[in-house]
Amino acid sequence: MHATLPLLEETDFPAIRRGKLETLQVNLGYRCNQQCLHCHVNAGPKRKENMERETAEQLIEFIKAANIKQLDLTGGAPELNPNFRFLVIEARKLDVHVIDRCNLTILFEPDQEDLAQFLADHQVEVVASLPCYLKDNVEKQRGKGVFDASLAALKKLNHIGYGKQGTGLTLNLMYNPQGPTLPPSQVELEIAYREHLQDFGIVFSNLLTLTNMPIQRFGSTLISKGEFEGYMQLLRDNFKQENLNNVMCRSLISIDWRGYVYDCDFNQMLNLPAMLSNQPKTHIKDLMQTNIDGKAIVIKDHCYGCTAGQGSSCGGAL
Repeated sequence: MHATLPLLEETDFPAIRRGKLETLQVNLGYRCNQQCLHCHVNAGPKRKENMERETAEQLIEFIKAANIKQLDLTGGAPELNPNFRFLVIEARKLDVHVIDRCNLTILFEPDQEDLAQFLADHQVEVVASLPCYLKDNVEKQRGKGVFDASLAALKKLNHIGYGKQGTGLTLNLMYNPQGPTLPPSQVELEIAYREHLQDFGIVFSNLLTLTNMPIQRFGSTLISKGEFEGYMQLLRDNFKQENLNNVMCRSLISIDWRGYVYDCDFNQMLNLPAMLSNQPKTHIKDLMQTNIDGKAIVIKDHCYGCTAGQGSSCGGAL
């Protein structure tokens, strides 16, 4: 796989600093039951990285110390980590809002038959990856059989109340482009998603759009096709200053499977640790009594991906 960081090191992206910390985003490991072309984590079935219980317990202690309001669990497939349910249960005891970044097909994996009900019982928000409402496009990006399995998973979630008004069970769908283009209008695309999915009897709460980042598997594919520089120019040409106020790194820190701290999930994948202490890498256990408001955020050229066009974050358009 081609390395993308050397192509991103030199940047003129504006300097930004942290605001108030609200969200703890945790990558529980890179193991996944799928291997998608757009994956910026380079996750897959053969990955071995997996967060241990001691680190998961340290995360709960940090949530208490920092008064974190939101826990965002990602991977790989975060549900494959044996500590996933421990983190959900302990965070909900603290009245912390929990998000599960779910690839949908995980609901049908062995030992995950009760996963949907577990998520509902603990009122976990599900952010489900569905990069298109058309079968051919989804399977081109995510593999044969994934579209039908994803629809079956959405129907299962709908059956227990997810995506339906009045249940308190949020089901958001995540869209990302098929190739080196910016996402279309989130508002207009949500209308199209609703129209197509209602043919299958499927409902959802909101659609979130995410710009593909020029790193890891997607970035390597761009390099192989000779499209990397063109895509970076597209991101730079569509930079919007006003998006800087709402980029997710201002209110979020990203934790890797070992417990080390990054400014965002994308920096984590590029091995660019957050500069929050005098150490080359800061571990979550060393942040218990530290105020990180106002700290500088590590930036490289890929940051243009979050600020181009309508803007992009793990919460959708900015």
